[in-house]
Amino acid sequence: MIWGSGDYCYEKVPGWGSERTLGIATAVAVDSRDRVYVVDREPSPAVVVYDRDGRLLDEWGHDILALPHEIWIDGDDRIFIPDCRDHTVRVFAGDGTLLQTLGEPNRAGAPGKPFNMPTRAVRGASGDLYVSDGYGQCYVHRMTPSGDLVQTWGGRGTEPGRFTLPHNIFPVSDGRLLVADRETNNRIQVFDSEGSFLAEWPGRPAPCGLFVDDEDTVFLGEGGGVTIMNMDGRLIAQWVVRGGPVDQAHGAHSVWVDRHGDIYVGEVGVENLVHKYVRV
Repeated sequence: MIWGSGDYCYEKVPGWGSERTLGIATAVAVDSRDRVYVVDREPSPAVVVYDRDGRLLDEWGHDILALPHEIWIDGDDRIFIPDCRDHTVRVFAGDGTLLQTLGEPNRAGAPGKPFNMPTRAVRGASGDLYVSDGYGQCYVHRMTPSGDLVQTWGGRGTEPGRFTLPHNIFPVSDGRLLVADRETNNRIQVFDSEGSFLAEWPGRPAPCGLFVDDEDTVFLGEGGGVTIMNMDGRLIAQWVVRGGPVDQAHGAHSVWVDRHGDIYVGEVGVENLVHKYVRV
């Protein structure tokens, strides 16, 4: 069966990554060597590493992670993981070596300050770090590479530039930032690199996962599946994520596109799997 439409058509890989049973697979990302990193959030937090064919390579982080939420990998294969339980953002090497910790472990930031249950951390085009923060409060923080706070924007609300749940963030090559503002706002918001509001795409069904490829094509994990859009917020393709032993709609929580154009979806809810779609 072919999923998607037009220039964005995919075949699903059955049983990808089934060599290891996952708890709650909240996030997925791929490095420059095609290694696939899956955040297994609970009950035993870890990062599980596969090759692109779904063979298990490694797992790490059991002694560090408390409630990891998302994952992002930069061009130097540094891995950024926000932790909702201990209110930190940690940076790892691919082998699990801890390189940096931002935030004070087990201490929530004051209102409007980093961090209170952060949801994702990314590097922008300038090299600054942007963190969606997240479950405990409704802000985006901009920080220097060393972790010094540059600015904060947002706050709870429905107006442009405010959030009800900034669940995800992703940088665009030209410096813009997309933020998945989940329920009850259910929208994607677009900002410049200094946090100025540019646009919103309303009516998104519980947008959770965000990825923007080198052609500025936007991939969303939302509702029960995958949505592909352009940077004007116009729909390109869409499908429901199904498969696994329970053949029903799955909760698409995270999405990543590798250098081959293949899509990985981290699922939360029904079966807690990682789904792979190969572009055809």
